[in-house]
Amino acid sequence: MASTSDIKNGSILNLDGNLWSVIEFQHVKPGKGGAFVRTKLRNVTSGKVVDKTFNAGAKVDITTVDRSDYQYLYQDAADYVFMDNKTFDQINVPETVVGEAANFMLENQNVTVALYEGSPLYIEMPPSVVLEITYTEPGLQGDRSTGGTKPATLETGYQIQVPLFVEQGTKVKVDTRSGDYLGRVNE
Repeated sequence: MASTSDIKNGSILNLDGNLWSVIEFQHVKPGKGGAFVRTKLRNVTSGKVVDKTFNAGAKVDITTVDRSDYQYLYQDAADYVFMDNKTFDQINVPETVVGEAANFMLENQNVTVALYEGSPLYIEMPPSVVLEITYTEPGLQGDRSTGGTKPATLETGYQIQVPLFVEQGTKVKVDTRSGDYLGRVNE
């Protein structure tokens, strides 16, 4: 057992049998009364975010989660198959665990898989990925000005908004956290 002074961003806490990731924390020492630690926690499995306050020095169960680099191989029914880059062992990760990351994953792409007692908890994608646009309406003459956007389908099947001048077959950089267009990529 650790104390509240050991809490930091990214720590995984085991509270009442559920795993919570610390998004942010703040140590508060009011002028009157005892100090406390205010935290914002995200449930690792459901993604629910809650605020929780601990008394300073209280005991908390900080859990060790193994994060390893894996390569995405293919989708098999409702599971995604990943291979450990060091041991070449393959694991099946359920679609519910992969979640939104599936919108940005291509075969043979490297990601980080977080494991707790051998079972996958979540997938960590790089902050941005480069994907090709497989379909978008052609831009019209005069659409080259700033401001307008149009829908475009990526090679993963996910749809994003891109500027009017972006054409089909263009490689673009996409933010994996929000799904936003970040720019064109010149090869």
